[in-house]
Amino acid sequence: MKIMAVDFGDARTGLAVCDRTEFLASPVGVIHEKEFYQTVNKVAAAVKEYDVKEVVVGYPKNMNGTVGDRAKKCETFVEMLQQIVDVPVKLWDERSTTVSAHEILNETNTRGKKRKAVVDAVAATIILENYLDYRRSQNAK
Repeated sequence: MKIMAVDFGDARTGLAVCDRTEFLASPVGVIHEKEFYQTVNKVAAAVKEYDVKEVVVGYPKNMNGTVGDRAKKCETFVEMLQQIVDVPVKLWDERSTTVSAHEILNETNTRGKKRKAVVDAVAATIILENYLDYRRSQNAK
């Protein structure tokens, strides 16, 4: 099943999609949008464009597991998106994914404007890879 991961942000929202076998997660782009409802609509359009059957949205809990303002905004994003797409939309713990994305970009020596342009898509890819790993571990039980 094709699954999309979303790394929601106030100005940039990263997207990643896996193949139908759920083996390979790939970044598919970044939505540059500051208006909340426009971002929701653009992600909904991407859901249709990529013909995904499930969406996971990064849930940036605090390191101690509490829910802050950013996580609450993601909850609202999920609620709004769920109203306009016909596939399940769920939150997925994304603690440390942006840090991991920056580490990957350091390893590939991606700097400056190019780094800023791709870090959100890389973070979405990490969210999706973590979710796919979880699904595989659940299926193995």
